Amino acid sequence: MAWMAWTWPTAAFFGAIAALLILMTALALLRPETPRRGILTIETTRGDRLFITLLGSAFLCLGWLFFFGAPLWGALILCLIYAAAVFRWV
Repeated sequence: MAWMAWTWPTAAFFGAIAALLILMTALALLRPETPRRGILTIETTRGDRLFITLLGSAFLCLGWLFFFGAPLWGALILCLIYAAAVFRWV
């Protein structure tokens, strides 16, 4: 593993993604759901909404870096608000 720069933030990021996937799998096994229609007018499940959230959060963070620079605390707050909105209305 010496070929990759594993730092604590990198490990925490991948650990959080792994924890989200495990949580979504457990929820799917314990509480199966039917797809629902939101403001995008497409049927989405929890996994779809998680994917939309992760993809949108990546673009929010890239935009934050472009306009404001390195400290990403503001981007993190925006991503959490975005995630709450996606899981509520999409």
